[in-house]
Amino acid sequence: MDFDYSPKTQDLQARLRQFMDDHIYPSEPAYAAELAANTAAGKRWTALDTIEQLKPKARAAGLWNLFLPVDSAAASGYDGAGLTNQEYAPLAEIMGRVPWASEVFNCSAPDTGNMETIARYGSDENKARWLKPLLEGKIRSAFAMTEPDVASSDATNIETRIERDGDEYVINGRKWWISGAADPRCAVFITMGKSDPEAARHSQQSMVLVPADAPGIRVLRPLNVFGYDDAPHGHVEMVFENVRVPASNILLGEGRGFEIAQGRLGPGRIHHCMRLIGLAERALELMCRRASSRTAFGKTVAQQTVTQERIAEARCKIDMARLLTLKAAWLMDVAGNKVARTEIAMIKVVAPSMACQVIDWAMQVHGGGGMCDDFPLAYAYANARTLRFADGPDEVHRNAIAKWELGKYAPYGSTVEPPITRGC
Repeated sequence: MDFDYSPKTQDLQARLRQFMDDHIYPSEPAYAAELAANTAAGKRWTALDTIEQLKPKARAAGLWNLFLPVDSAAASGYDGAGLTNQEYAPLAEIMGRVPWASEVFNCSAPDTGNMETIARYGSDENKARWLKPLLEGKIRSAFAMTEPDVASSDATNIETRIERDGDEYVINGRKWWISGAADPRCAVFITMGKSDPEAARHSQQSMVLVPADAPGIRVLRPLNVFGYDDAPHGHVEMVFENVRVPASNILLGEGRGFEIAQGRLGPGRIHHCMRLIGLAERALELMCRRASSRTAFGKTVAQQTVTQERIAEARCKIDMARLLTLKAAWLMDVAGNKVARTEIAMIKVVAPSMACQVIDWAMQVHGGGGMCDDFPLAYAYANARTLRFADGPDEVHRNAIAKWELGKYAPYGSTVEPPITRGC
């Protein structure tokens, strides 16, 4: 196996690191100050100029829509970087070092997955209305799947109804943890619900495009994550009450929701995991710098054996998670999501847990400072812990991995379907 990155990726890595050094890291204080000022002015849910002013620079530098793979680019009519999953993965790691950096390059969730979904499964009309402004960074989007009244880790439980009425679909349901829905730029929801409760278990669900300004959509409240509200992006609980959309807004067709989700979640998990690896790398870097500069009990914290053990273990865990994620990305590229299903499930288990542990060790080295926002570690931990739920809890993926492994020894192999999971 060749462990080296392609020349194209290496070039983009160098340019992306330079952009991070020149623009992203120096803007972190301005980002925090602007968010605080907006809060004081009662404008917390407002797009931040700090980010908006960096977007033209990223686009001019050729670092725009890097996530967009060749097949989706062909379907969308737009040019991305023309990268495979394996080539994009290390770029996602670099962007992941700062949680808000991906948006600067128009590579942030949930927009990336939504753009690929519309590119692959949307009509020409839908692409013109939603995909074009998303790719240009003029609007944002959300993915409405998780529900508060059922265990959404099993997506077949979802109760939101999508019912045909003449030339329209009528949507009724209650959703929560809908990331990006509080953003004033959010213009469209990809909404998952049941269109035929009597169909086969994995053919009951459909996905439909719902304009954010459609009558009947009501945001009930923003949700906090360990005390963070992630403004202006946010995560909300919301209701769809007799929301009507044209029948042409259905994606791929009725009963195809699980099929769409399989295509959407595979690349998204690569992106999430690599961003987490970037977050863990930065935590390790901060840990080493802090440990080398602080003295306790007559020697630096870095000279304490327990610190050295944790630094060594962090290095091992990060590198193992990266290699596994790159393997999953490579397998997706050469064989497809279905063949890579075990590796995709494995990285979903490994990367968030690894990041939580590494960030926790870094927080410990920072003492009380690690618990407050003087350093980026507390917020990083909240992000990493949240991603143990996003795209499905660890337990679901572990069960699937175990069943697939056991299936190798069964007379006729395993018949387990890849899990479609999100949230709790």
